Amino acid sequence: MSHLVLLGGGHAHMTTLAGIDSLVQASHKVSVIGPSEYHYYSGMGPGMLGGTYKSRDIRFHTSRVVEKNGGTFILDTAIRIDPTAQVVHLKSGQEVPYDVLSCNVGSYVPDKHPTDGSLPVFTVKPISGLIAARDTFLDLAKRKPLTVAIVGGGPSAAEIAGNLLQLAKLFRLPPPKVKIFAGGGFIKGFPSMVIELIERSLNRRGVEFILDYSNRIQAGQIITTSGQWHEADMVFMCTGVRPSPLFKDSSIETGPDNGMLVNRFLQSVQYDTIFGGGDCIYFKDQPLDKVGVYAVRQNQVLFKNLAARLDGKPLKEFDPGGKYLLIFNLGEKTGVLHKGSFTITGKPAFYCKHFIDTRFMRKFQAYEK
Repeated sequence: MSHLVLLGGGHAHMTTLAGIDSLVQASHKVSVIGPSEYHYYSGMGPGMLGGTYKSRDIRFHTSRVVEKNGGTFILDTAIRIDPTAQVVHLKSGQEVPYDVLSCNVGSYVPDKHPTDGSLPVFTVKPISGLIAARDTFLDLAKRKPLTVAIVGGGPSAAEIAGNLLQLAKLFRLPPPKVKIFAGGGFIKGFPSMVIELIERSLNRRGVEFILDYSNRIQAGQIITTSGQWHEADMVFMCTGVRPSPLFKDSSIETGPDNGMLVNRFLQSVQYDTIFGGGDCIYFKDQPLDKVGVYAVRQNQVLFKNLAARLDGKPLKEFDPGGKYLLIFNLGEKTGVLHKGSFTITGKPAFYCKHFIDTRFMRKFQAYEK
């Protein structure tokens, strides 16, 4: 009996989780290791923050699906992989041997800002942390009008800003002052029309853009590299994501971003018993953006290759596909949609995203029942 171990229950593992029963029927043992019994869908995280969705709307009950299909769920965190002994070392001290390992351990927001602890600081990942951020925002906003600092100028900064404004409106609270500290520019690398539409939407609702880097948090204020001091009541760190440090810590070959370096089969270039998908990998043939669409596209191939590796059969190549659909949820049921040369804004963009996201959730939440 071969043992398949999955690290994480993220987007790239969804099809494999749903297919655990077929692997068990083929006389394989399947264990899933995760830091939570739930996995939260990142594409709907800002919408949950803004009150469009409840937390239960955007999560999968990973442990229930695993155990219902005949697998074993281990509530723990992997801290190191020994690829020679084929053992995963967990935070609790437990060691889990494997014959085939698949990693979907996601990414994190590095927060290296010096802070004196005078302000509550939240990162956009893990998505479950946005639940506490929402509760903190509502608690503070009921006492006084808030100023919220968003550090970073990427897509998540835009979505957090728009959905905080929606959250205040939903609870009939004074609209917060939202300041985006985008020293490196706002939404860099996107088409100019997309940037213009997002800026226009946020500007219209009072969001202030500060083209300066946040340097540290001190005495309840953001201090920039130019020496300016900006008052704030809470802070969101949206400074971009980095792959899990698990592979670097395990001396497994990585790409330039420290994601596990994988070949066209989503297989480690160094160890043929280790596979992976999502934000934690670096696809050798074609570096991929850190967007959920690639994890979703990897689902079927990863499942087929894990089953094939267990059974000693040929592997299937992963094709990243062409241009992907990008939709920003800017709150108040508005958004910006972009693909290729096609761009739309307003409610149609939001409802397109809502349809795609809720359909995805319903498909995989059905396996919980």
